[in-house]
Amino acid sequence: MVVLAPIIQHDRSVELQQLKYVVAVADEGSFTRAAARCYVAQSGLSHRIKSLEDELGVMLFNRTSRRVELTAAGSAFVASARESLKAADRAAIDAAAAAGQIRGRLGVGVIPTVTAVDISTALKAFRQAHPHVRIALHVAGSDELEEAITQGDIDVGLLGLPESRAPRGVAWRHLGSDQLVAIVSHDHRLAHHTEITLQDLANETFADFPAGTPARAESDLAFAAAGIHREVAFESMATGLTIDLIRQNLAIALLPSRYAPHNPALARLTIIDGPSRSEYLAWSTFNPSPAALAFIDILVGGGPH
Repeated sequence: MVVLAPIIQHDRSVELQQLKYVVAVADEGSFTRAAARCYVAQSGLSHRIKSLEDELGVMLFNRTSRRVELTAAGSAFVASARESLKAADRAAIDAAAAAGQIRGRLGVGVIPTVTAVDISTALKAFRQAHPHVRIALHVAGSDELEEAITQGDIDVGLLGLPESRAPRGVAWRHLGSDQLVAIVSHDHRLAHHTEITLQDLANETFADFPAGTPARAESDLAFAAAGIHREVAFESMATGLTIDLIRQNLAIALLPSRYAPHNPALARLTIIDGPSRSEYLAWSTFNPSPAALAFIDILVGGGPH
């Protein structure tokens, strides 16, 4: 007679704190740094993770005296752990919102040349209305901000795009359009002009945003449509640096008219056949947070439609 030994299952749920510890070690690559990040003794954090590994029956980390790395099982676990922690945070945020308290985090992304809204005034109004929300501000190009919204890294973005291109993968509202103007040094040969054409700029040296970015595309498309080749010698996302290059008469640039500085060392030239750009407010198409909806309401009133 064959006797089958009883199988005893210990159905112990994984705790959120254990998930936080595992994610912290994965992010930091160190039990010591993870413990400091979680404000807990390293021995306590190590014990909780070892207990979790014993419970799961798999190793989450390969440990050596010099480094800590995720195992294949650990990588799979961390991916789900991040989603679980995010869901838990959102549940608490939604519960607070139902009681009239907006909490959590608001990630706001802006292009360097945003002009359609006064972002600092909007953030001040939001902070006064919702003091318990942590605000994180991120400056980047429109394509990066679109990606960050779709990945859930930021909640709201202020984008600037060529007139021919609408936002992609996000919900959006058009905020306005603006013509680009040429900015040149006061010593430049065209500084005394008030109106010019793209052809007048054919042999100039330009400073512009990096190739491939939507901010650069506004100008690239316009010159290509006019059949004009231009030389972009300086690429930078730092508009302050671009202005300095122009002031030294090393380059010229095309910038939105509402952003272009009024400076006696510079001249602003209207381009008769020049490009324009549109600005958009963008947010996630999937269940925007209460903080995001409140900020959208401050920016445009009435919230998203």
